[in-house]
Amino acid sequence: MRFLLACLSLLLPLSAARAETGEAALWAALRGGGHVALIRHAEAPGTGDPPGFRVEDCATQRNLSPAGRAQARALGERFRANGIAAAAVFSSQWCRCLDTARELALGEVVPFPALNSFFADRGEEARHTRATRALIGERANGPLPLVLVTHQVNITALSGVFPASGEIIVMRLDGETLSVAGRIRTD
Repeated sequence: MRFLLACLSLLLPLSAARAETGEAALWAALRGGGHVALIRHAEAPGTGDPPGFRVEDCATQRNLSPAGRAQARALGERFRANGIAAAAVFSSQWCRCLDTARELALGEVVPFPALNSFFADRGEEARHTRATRALIGERANGPLPLVLVTHQVNITALSGVFPASGEIIVMRLDGETLSVAGRIRTD
């Protein structure tokens, strides 16, 4: 048993170092272009939106909690701590996404309707995904890192990943191919 514990104690620092190296590589990839950060909006308790939801009225929506606002600000700090002080930031028009994007404080936030949730209308998935892929194709190699703040369903449609609130999915663009480079967890 002691031998097993000794072996585990040697392996744990190695796995932590690999995780840090992996995350450092993802931040470097975002700085270097050809990649996009897909961010699920920060913590907003609940699922979907209440009856009577209207995109132009935040009072009718599920919004960020105080913890969600703090999570979004901390996310922005992580970007800056990893050498990204400014980015091309696009967001869903939903208030929880716009608020997350603004709290990042990485630059002007551009509302982009294709990043809007299709949770309540799955028939919109293909159209939203196609338009988002086109945006990524146009902007992933721009002068600033590309950051898209959106919803779980949108990120899952693009990546196959079910992200946590505030999680960053880094995707690589190689020609027309978009693939997952990795995940940056924020909890």
